[in-house]
Amino acid sequence: MKRNTMVETADTPSPVAPEDASVSIVVPFLDEASTLETLCSRIQAVMETLDREWELIFVDDGSTDGGGEIAADLARREPQVKLVRFTRNFGKASALSAGIAQAQGDIIVTMDADLQDDPTEIPRFLERLAENYDVVSGWKQTRHDPLGKTLPSRVFNRMTAKMFDIDIHDINCGFKAYTRRAAKRLNLYGELHRFTPALLHAVGFNCTEIIVQHHAREHGHSKYGTKRMIKGFLDLSTVKLLTRYQSRPLHFFAMLGLPLLLLGLGFISYLSVLWLLGLGPIGTRPLLFIGILFTVTGTQILGVGLVAELLQASGLRERDKYVIDEIIQS
Repeated sequence: MKRNTMVETADTPSPVAPEDASVSIVVPFLDEASTLETLCSRIQAVMETLDREWELIFVDDGSTDGGGEIAADLARREPQVKLVRFTRNFGKASALSAGIAQAQGDIIVTMDADLQDDPTEIPRFLERLAENYDVVSGWKQTRHDPLGKTLPSRVFNRMTAKMFDIDIHDINCGFKAYTRRAAKRLNLYGELHRFTPALLHAVGFNCTEIIVQHHAREHGHSKYGTKRMIKGFLDLSTVKLLTRYQSRPLHFFAMLGLPLLLLGLGFISYLSVLWLLGLGPIGTRPLLFIGILFTVTGTQILGVGLVAELLQASGLRERDKYVIDEIIQS
């Protein structure tokens, strides 16, 4: 894909007007051999109706069912198709990161390869982005998935929206569109691909959503399971730390350690007063051991926070704390 020649960073707005913006479609996949050719043809049919430059980037996340060979054949035959192949399975976050790193488009669309996301929705994403948004997330209002998948997802989405004060109903949906500067800002690992609107909203990008059509799975099987759900809930803490306390980690640890330390010191002080007043021995009282435990634990947690502050000071670049919208000069 050809692009205007210019030096561009994550903080640089796209130089192309939204109606002329080129599009990169990033599709990570794992063992989806039966869907890739169909998905590619459907995306081609949609993009050919738009007067835009575009590319389709498949990312093979360690498939073992021959899907990598099918995607490689598509990349050799179709000039708009590119394949990024991993040596093994590294996870969806890594696959998305690799695809976004390769993307040359002014707009980057991510979607799943299982045919549950409908490519005919892509023009609606582009139209919504043109309304001065940086991120448009799909909302699968009507889902064709088993209850064991939809119920935890609803709880997860509600918790995330509440925790990060973002008005997104389906933050976990993989069907999203980003401006280039927003997508390049992402640093995805673990399960953080689930939280991209929250991560970008936290640094001031404009996020919204559109209702998208969701199809029932016809091929393969879902990669969603109990283990993945547990990881998602654990990563809520990671994202909270990254979005609110990245530049001041001691504040995060102090919320846990300081109350314990104060309680422990309070218990020990109370018992010390009793001992000084001669109101009985305190060496065998459970409150003494609780006070010591709280004091030691609180001190250790605060110590971890201080170490985190030192690491942050040496490793976090100042520019990672903010996003420049634009610079105007005469």
